[in-house]
Amino acid sequence: MTTSTAGRRRLIRKLLVEANIGSQRQLVNLLAAAGHRVTQATVSRDLDAVGATKTTDASGETSYTIDDGLTRREIDDRLRRAVNDFVVEIAVSGNIVVMHTPPGGAHLVAGAIDASGLDGVLGTVAGDDTLLVVAAPERSGDDLADQIERIGAGR
Repeated sequence: MTTSTAGRRRLIRKLLVEANIGSQRQLVNLLAAAGHRVTQATVSRDLDAVGATKTTDASGETSYTIDDGLTRREIDDRLRRAVNDFVVEIAVSGNIVVMHTPPGGAHLVAGAIDASGLDGVLGTVAGDDTLLVVAAPERSGDDLADQIERIGAGR
């Protein structure tokens, strides 16, 4: 497990996207469960560094969020458009989905996949016209490829 500042901050971003975290103490506990032993002061600095703010929803519940300027709908639309506009072929090898695009398109699709937070995606690697999407062990490459195809079709 990575215990670097950068690795911890990546985990914090992921936790804030996936869970309603209402306090620094709660985040300290979640980080500790993942092997990152930090103080509340460190978490406070990390939250500032990742651009997290405390917001209140319509029901009055507060939680930390990262405002990337895009709504969930905009993120989903961006992914759908990227798949529709740039992906010309999808193939699977084990837990890796290989996607081909016109020259210069791979980074756009990879960025949209990364921003979408698709379940079971460990990450993407993009070249000029080819990108790899690595599925987590609990998810098959075939299943992930099917989901990407459905997203491109607007389903």
